[in-house]
Amino acid sequence: MFRRNHIEHEYQEIQRSGQAMLATHTEMPLPDDTAGAPAVPDSSPAPDFLPPDFRAPTRQDCAGFMMRWDQPIVVDGEVRACPECGAYRSWAVFSMRDDTIWLRCTAGHETKEPGLDTAWFNRHSGPIDTFHPTLDEALHHLGL
Repeated sequence: MFRRNHIEHEYQEIQRSGQAMLATHTEMPLPDDTAGAPAVPDSSPAPDFLPPDFRAPTRQDCAGFMMRWDQPIVVDGEVRACPECGAYRSWAVFSMRDDTIWLRCTAGHETKEPGLDTAWFNRHSGPIDTFHPTLDEALHHLGL
């Protein structure tokens, strides 16, 4: 019982000293920062954090993104097949800069797919692991 009273008394003393300290801060004037500040802010842009060689390409820097898709693509309940050769598996799916989706079969036939959009591509594609300067190098990387 006496221990509890002692702890409460210490707590009240700490509260009183904290309130007294806050009261002194409200009475002190604020420092005048306008005397040391420059009259005109510097208009030169701040340098970027990373040099240009280390920056990842943006969507506007690339012609498009691609991924491998081995399963059949089903859009609105229909399995998509190549209109020229009839293949329905092992696609290369391209998401182009103009937000269109193109499918390429293993025979090299390309067709635009209006039933798919960039949101579908982003949901199903993984992270970008490499950038390729040519389409042939990218297809070789995917094994197509």
